[in-house]
This record gives sequence, structure tokens and C-alpha cells, in this order.
Amino acid sequence: MRAVLLVNPGPIEGQPLHITEIDTPEPGPGQLLVKVAACGVCRSNLHMVEGDWLPANPAFTPIVPGHEVVGTVAALGPGVTVFATGDRVGVMPLWSTCMRCEFCLTGREQLCQSKHFTGETVHGGYAEHVLAVADHTYAVPINVSDAEAAPLFCPGITAYGSVAKARLSPSRSVAVFGIGGVGHVVLQMAALHGGEVVAVTRSQEHRDLALEVGATRVVDATAGDPGELIAKQGGVDATIVFAPSNASVRQALTATKPGGTVIVGVNATVGALPFADEKTVVGSLLGSRFEMQEVLRLASEGKLHTVIETYDLDQAQDVLRRLKNGKVRARAVLLV
Repeated sequence: MRAVLLVNPGPIEGQPLHITEIDTPEPGPGQLLVKVAACGVCRSNLHMVEGDWLPANPAFTPIVPGHEVVGTVAALGPGVTVFATGDRVGVMPLWSTCMRCEFCLTGREQLCQSKHFTGETVHGGYAEHVLAVADHTYAVPINVSDAEAAPLFCPGITAYGSVAKARLSPSRSVAVFGIGGVGHVVLQMAALHGGEVVAVTRSQEHRDLALEVGATRVVDATAGDPGELIAKQGGVDATIVFAPSNASVRQALTATKPGGTVIVGVNATVGALPFADEKTVVGSLLGSRFEMQEVLRLASEGKLHTVIETYDLDQAQDVLRRLKNGKVRARAVLLV
């Protein structure tokens, strides 16, 4: 099969990805072979490709990146009965978990310490086929296209998990820092709760995108400290940060009312925390299998959609370069 391989991590400008032919894998017990139709391109793919997370990630090389996958079942491994060949399915970053630990048994599979990540510890979706674990594979709604569905399996579940932690309601306000691949879905999820949704971003393109997908108002992050501006206007009950910068986290802390919650979905330093304000800072990684099903239900009901631009598989390197240079409006998707 044709696949995009990362052999030696390094700057994307050095072209570390190679399109080549590798053996098509065979599904083992409890696994599926999925013929890939579309795979979203995530900033974490870029971090891995450029070696930002070495030595732990990637777990091995050469490796096929890609962790938001949609396709059709091409073959079933022994013991799989919940899918049939030809079924449309999706695979998210959480490729497998132990299914036995306290986290798996309490609906917090993303915290399993034995988990595998698609495209990071096992081969991913930048290829014509990918292996998937049946228990971590999902039926794709018939009224959502392959390309539109692919980002539901990373931005979609990531957004759901972060918004759930914000405990929103019609009377609670939220500010979202960083409006891109994940942020534009967070805005939609937050708007479903009926309260005020503030978008904080630097580019005019993303400010326009925020209003398109349901932001109540937009704050230009280049026109001054957005945290101080929001605080002067009364602050918000919760903030959600997907802008990858320490400054954005500090601004979110300032914008959050006393007693409020700051949800952080990126690697960043929190800095000084004013204990007397009783603010809560919580990290957010993906979500549970049940929450993934909820994301797909919202999309099938037309309450959630992804803003995408599509490219061919052999353009993977160019797409990651565009992402690095801020040239992707929301989510890029590779079509296989």
C-alpha cells in the first residue's frame, strides 16, 4: 500500500516525510483493517514530525503519522462481530486502552497509562490502509462526508472534552483562546449551551471564522491584552485555551472570574496562580468513547460541522508546512 513515512524527525522544511510502498497489514484478533478515505492533519502531527516530542514520541521510526481517520472496513480480524466489511468507520487518536484500569472502568479511557496513540505509538492514517481496534472504532453517520467527518475524531472529541469541563449553561459565559482546527469546534460546542461565547484570536481570518461558527463576540488579541480587556468588561465564568503559548494561558487566567475555571488543551506554563481568587486550572485531553459517540450524534443532527480544506495524500508535507506557517484556516484533510 502507499503510505507517508516519517523516517528521521526534523524540520518540515527538510522534507522528513517520504511517500513509499509498504506492506498492507493484516488485522489480528479484535482488529479491523480500514481502507482510508480521509485523514485530518493535526498540529500534533507537525510536532511529532519535527521531533519536538523526542525521545518518547514517535515511539518508533519509520512510522506512518495521522490520527483522525475515516474509511471503510476492508477486513475483519478474528473475534470481531460488531462491524462488517464495507462499513464506514472512524478512528481517533486513542487507538487502544487496557480496558481494565480504574480510568478505563470509569469512562476516562484517555487517562489509561497503557494506551496507544494512532500515528504515534502505532502506524496511523497517512496511508491507504490502517489497522484499528474494534472496541475503539466508531460508525460514521451517513449524512456526514468522509472529509468532514475526519476532524470529528480529533478536534471534535477534543472540543467536547474541554467544553464538558467548563460546566457551561445559558447563564455561564466562556472565552475561547485560539480559533483554529480545534478552537472553531470548541466555539460550536460552547454555543450549544446558550451562554455568551467570546472568541480570542490574532488574525482577521480567524476572527471572521469565529463569527461564522457561533461566537457571540470576538476579541482581537493584537489590540492589547485580551485578558485584561475581558476582565474590565466583567470577566467570564470559564476560559478554554487552545492557543499554544504561555501568554495565552496567563491572559485566560486574567479573563476568568474569581471561582471560575481555566481549561488548558496545550502544553504551556501556568505561572503564578492567585489562590485567593479560587480559580481552577485543569488540563484536557481528548475524551471518552461515550463522548466520541456524542460528537458523532451532534454532527449527524446538523448541530456541529467542521470547516475543512482538502488535499491529496502526496501533499502531506506541503500541508504540514502550510500549517506551521499559519496558512490553514481551520482543518486540513488529506484525501486518500
